[in-house]
Amino acid sequence: MKPAARAYHTFAFAWLAGKAAVLLINAVHFPRLRPQARPDGGPRVSILIPARDEAANLPLTLPGVLAQGAEEVIVLDDGSTDGTGEIAGGLGAQVVRGQPVPPGWFGKPWACQQLSVLASGDILIFTDADVTWHAGALGAVLHELERSQADLLSVQPLQSNRTPGERLLTPLVDAAVLSYFPYTVITLPQAAASIANGQVMAFRRQALEQAGGYALVRRELLEDTQLARRLKARGGRVASALGRGAIGVRMYRSYPDSVRGFSKNVLPIHLHSRPLLLLSAAAHLAVYTLPWLVNVPGARTLRVVGVVERSAVALIAGRRKPADLLEGLLGPITPLLALPVYVRAARRRVVWKGRTYPQGEAPKD
Repeated sequence: MKPAARAYHTFAFAWLAGKAAVLLINAVHFPRLRPQARPDGGPRVSILIPARDEAANLPLTLPGVLAQGAEEVIVLDDGSTDGTGEIAGGLGAQVVRGQPVPPGWFGKPWACQQLSVLASGDILIFTDADVTWHAGALGAVLHELERSQADLLSVQPLQSNRTPGERLLTPLVDAAVLSYFPYTVITLPQAAASIANGQVMAFRRQALEQAGGYALVRRELLEDTQLARRLKARGGRVASALGRGAIGVRMYRSYPDSVRGFSKNVLPIHLHSRPLLLLSAAAHLAVYTLPWLVNVPGARTLRVVGVVERSAVALIAGRRKPADLLEGLLGPITPLLALPVYVRAARRRVVWKGRTYPQGEAPKD
């Protein structure tokens, strides 16, 4: 075997072996939420929803949130133009009009900061408007928050992907967490060993306020993970859980929606480094796509493992329908489908929900 071929073989198999080890760890250790009744005499809970042009989602998701029995549910209408506030109020939520985004802030951190000030709960749960809360979800969150003794519990909702277009990239949200971040590392006290999912973030209010609130991430697109890291750096405890049968989400309705949505987060995930972004794209193409195009060393094994990996992610996340498991067949073309995400992410500015944000600013503590 030539040196270049040997180096490729070593790299590809080490990559896949490492991810397989992480998947195995998470299959055993990653906590799963189980719907249950809310315990009597517990803390006061505020469920807080930042909403910008969410008229299509709220009629589907807000009733489930209101049925949880939280002391208050507040929807912040963040400058919507589609009647979001009127719809939320008509469904029974408390609605407040968000203030204009001040200089030095990005949209979602500012919306969440306003909600944290308005809320009266001891537990503050921020949840996105496209997240579905099933019966017993609040009890499950409170139970896991208490069991883990966390100051922040974030939840990875169960993905609901129904159309072929949304199956192409959206499930990679689970893959990014379950195949790259072993839960045993997430529980370490080091701040860098933290991840979080802004779709559901449950805080102990005192810990969030003592750390500095959402002002800590006022200018972050990846505000969830950065807030988890900064909370932990200030002595807080951070935990995560899979939503399974308690909490689900339908993030994007098409492939173009997935491209637009992922492109705002991919550069921060790669430490705001465009060279690292390029290396990541090249590595995924080399490991998952190249063996189907060229007879590289170990090509047959690489093909099989690359397909099985994505199906294994779906199983661990709790997505077990035949169509979910067949998504593994997309493994060889997924790096190609992700190329538009990398291209958009490499731009100097990104547009999200009508707002333009600069790309490439390194986070500042």
